[in-house]
Amino acid sequence: MAEARINILGVGVDALTLGELHGRIRGFVREGGHALVLNANAHCLNLAYRDPFLRRFLNQADIVFCDGAGVKYAARMLGGRMPERVTYADWIHRLSDLAASENFSIYFLGGKPGIAEKAARELRKSRPGLKISGTHHGYFGNSGPENEAVIEKINAASPDILLVGMGMPRQEKWLMENHKKLNARVFLTGGAVFDYASGGLRRGPRFLTGNGFEWLARLAIEPGRLWRRYLVGNPLFALRVFGQILRRKLSA
Repeated sequence: MAEARINILGVGVDALTLGELHGRIRGFVREGGHALVLNANAHCLNLAYRDPFLRRFLNQADIVFCDGAGVKYAARMLGGRMPERVTYADWIHRLSDLAASENFSIYFLGGKPGIAEKAARELRKSRPGLKISGTHHGYFGNSGPENEAVIEKINAASPDILLVGMGMPRQEKWLMENHKKLNARVFLTGGAVFDYASGGLRRGPRFLTGNGFEWLARLAIEPGRLWRRYLVGNPLFALRVFGQILRRKLSA
């Protein structure tokens, strides 16, 4: 367990710096563990608020790290503190540096056909020692022979780290059903990570992404897909956090 875990809408989120997160991942790989390292943003916590199975899965994870300004602000409102947020648009490069320096292998699972493969090529350009043991797109059935073939492919590669980028909540539900069958030491969930790493998805300007408005930049880039998540989901998340604060005060 992490040193500090803050309850936000029923999900414990670990108060970790990036250095501490890297240290924990390094330890999981070296110890030969089978560790779930999941990311939480406002969208994730909204989904978990309505889905007890997803909420239980998140709470059973070895690490749930802060991947959103909304989660960071919510922690502060609830009397805690997230030292930083770790967002995959930036972190995939630092994670790749960690893997290359430690000689850890990574398997990329997710994205449209060809995207994970392109992400691997882009990341290897500046890191020739990066060991990406395999890639596979995320467009396959969640059960049956197709799913089993994907599992066999991953197990044949036997990666130290499996990075799953299939969007929320599919990536979490896929791991929920399959992670015990998989031969990997660390499981990460990464949403649109391969779209960013491949260069297929632009990131917003730094004055937005660096000041808690990453959601606004993403909304401007993909309004048709993301308007409900942000324009409905963000206010709903805030209301739910206020409700948690109120319930805490009434029960004190």
